This record gives sequence, C-alpha cells and structure tokens, in this order.
Amino acid sequence: MKKIFIVCGAFIFVALWINYDMVRFAKQYVKNADDECLSKSDCILVLGARVWRNGQPSHILEDRIITGIDLYRAGISPAILMSGDHGTKSYDEVKAMKQYAVERSVPADCVFTDHAGFSTYDSCYRARDIFCAKKVVIVTQQYHLYRALYIARCLGLEAYGVASDRRFIYGEKRRQIREFFARIKAVGAILIKAAPRYLGEQIPIQTSQGSATDG
Repeated sequence: MKKIFIVCGAFIFVALWINYDMVRFAKQYVKNADDECLSKSDCILVLGARVWRNGQPSHILEDRIITGIDLYRAGISPAILMSGDHGTKSYDEVKAMKQYAVERSVPADCVFTDHAGFSTYDSCYRARDIFCAKKVVIVTQQYHLYRALYIARCLGLEAYGVASDRRFIYGEKRRQIREFFARIKAVGAILIKAAPRYLGEQIPIQTSQGSATDG
C-alpha cells in the first residue's frame, strides 16, 4: 500500500510540474495583436474546434477564426492556415473555417486548409513539414495556447500566440481539466518524437495558393 501511495504521489507531482513548467515557458510567447514581433510571419495558424451539424462553427471556433481574420487584416501575415479535423466526409472543420473567413472578405487564395490537423501536435508538425512554415502566429483560447506554443517551439518553429478569448463560454472547468492531461500527453509526444497521423507532399505556404489545399 505504501508503494502505491509513493507511485501515486510521484505521478501527481510530475503532472503538476509539467503543467506549471509548460505554462511558465509558453507565457513569454503570448503576445498582443499589435506586438511588433508578430510581423512577417509565414502564416497565422488557426487551430480547429467543433463545427455543428449545420456547418456553423461553435463559439470557441468562431472566436478563433475572427481573431485570425483580425490579425490577417492587421498585416501580420499574408496567409491564414486553418488546421482542423476532416477525418470523415460528413465532418469538416477546415471547410467551415475557410468559408467563414472568405465570407468576411478574406481572399480565398490567402486561406490555406490543413485537413489532417487532428490534434494540436499534428497541426504544428504539419505546419512545419507540409506547409514549410518557420515563423507562425498561433490563434486559440489562452488555456490551450500554452500547450500549442510549447509544442510548436519544441518542434523548432518560431512561434508566438494571440489568445482568442472574446467571450465567456460555458464549460471552462471541464476544458481546464482536459487540458491538464493533454499537456502531459504533449510532453510524451515530444519526448518520443511522435509523427503525425498523416504527412504527404509539401505545399510551401510562402509560394502556394490556398486553393491548392481545398481538397
């Protein structure tokens, strides 16, 4: 019984330390939209979230897209990379994300879609290896931004983040609990140098057009 308590105590300590250290590390790269260091980025990486059955983005996703559009209009980057889950024909986050941006006057060829952004890790990995990005501005809610920045920086990207917290959204406690464990999983993926679920041919975001990624 004593050994079980020791093991459990050690796990709790490590889990708490990972969360603390990840947030401490990533905080320095969370910036305001007008921060000078964001300029001349290869892309604005907008991370996916739930899309409803009618094709409309959830409030969490809508806030991310709007923030990405604002950064694009501010001249942070000439390209937006929408990365999300398109694992089945009936569920397509990135199509909804691109459509939302285009309907708000963002040129279609400036909006790229990563259909295999099944996780934050996959999105960052593919931004580097498929879209050949070196400097990115990641957009998501702040609780999620720390993990995204940690992953991106560990993968060698010059990554900064802008939080998309534009309104109160119910379920904050549940999301924070999920994020606590997701941070631990992220460290494991980094340590074992995990590969994303899919790779593929390169589509350099600096020299390509968004239509090449519509799929």
